[in-house]
Amino acid sequence: MSNGHTITATTETERDPVTSSFLKDFLSLIKIGIVNSNLVTTFTGLWLAFQFTNTNFLHELDLLFFTLFGSALIIAGSAAMNNFIDRDIDPVMKSKKGRPTVTGRFNPTAVLITSFTFLVVGEVFLFMASTSAGIWGLAGIISYVVLYSMWSKRKHVSNTIVGSISGAIPPVIGWAAVEPGLSLGALGLFFIMFAWQPPHFYALAMKRVEEYRAANIPMLPVVKGFKRTTVSMLLWVILLFPLPLFLMELGTAFVVLATALNIGWLVLAVKGFKVEDDIKWATKMFVYSLNYMTILFVSMIIFSMFV
Repeated sequence: MSNGHTITATTETERDPVTSSFLKDFLSLIKIGIVNSNLVTTFTGLWLAFQFTNTNFLHELDLLFFTLFGSALIIAGSAAMNNFIDRDIDPVMKSKKGRPTVTGRFNPTAVLITSFTFLVVGEVFLFMASTSAGIWGLAGIISYVVLYSMWSKRKHVSNTIVGSISGAIPPVIGWAAVEPGLSLGALGLFFIMFAWQPPHFYALAMKRVEEYRAANIPMLPVVKGFKRTTVSMLLWVILLFPLPLFLMELGTAFVVLATALNIGWLVLAVKGFKVEDDIKWATKMFVYSLNYMTILFVSMIIFSMFV
């Protein structure tokens, strides 16, 4: 009996790391962090559309499920496809060497099948939510997989701006599920997300500039240098200032909060012209961008409850 228990315990111990490793690799493949962050913006668009159209979300739980689950699948599928496409350059980038497409844990065929399955099933759910949501979902897939991953990323310094299109679409998908015709608020969410992404990703690109240079990816810091990147980041932050006005329905308090966040980011962006350590400053810009987006979108949900 004692030997039997010992064997069972050892087998379970040996399996746990394997299961844990597979899950970790799978979550890395679909870029779970990106999936989660985009679901926040998708939910915000969905929630605001519910509020502004006086729709009780408790009566539309199926719509909520179709939209969020469908969005999660197409984002995960697009991320997996990006890993498949980049498997030739990721090995030279230190921050991406752990991807399962690099380590060989997942073979390319399995990744491709997983990606297509997620994309197709995700689109089915989005079209079940509304035709408009499904179409916007397709637009997101095409802009990220084709326009960004397959085309601009390796050829043009404007790749980050092109990639920002796909990142701005999730809240529109959420809105379109409730109000297919969209409205000014949906445009506001799109433009805010579009303008937020360049300074966010330029900061990350500065931190990883040598990796992108080694992979021959024409990111702005690689091609134009840090000073030119700093100027561009400042201009994109300035562009954010009028955008909260698209969401005036959320009230003056929201506009004031958004403006305060913009002023804080502007001050930090201006400091970039005087710092001695560009990477340290870029790290601060990156962290601020994450906090900015979290606070802004959570506040949208909160303020919408009082309008």
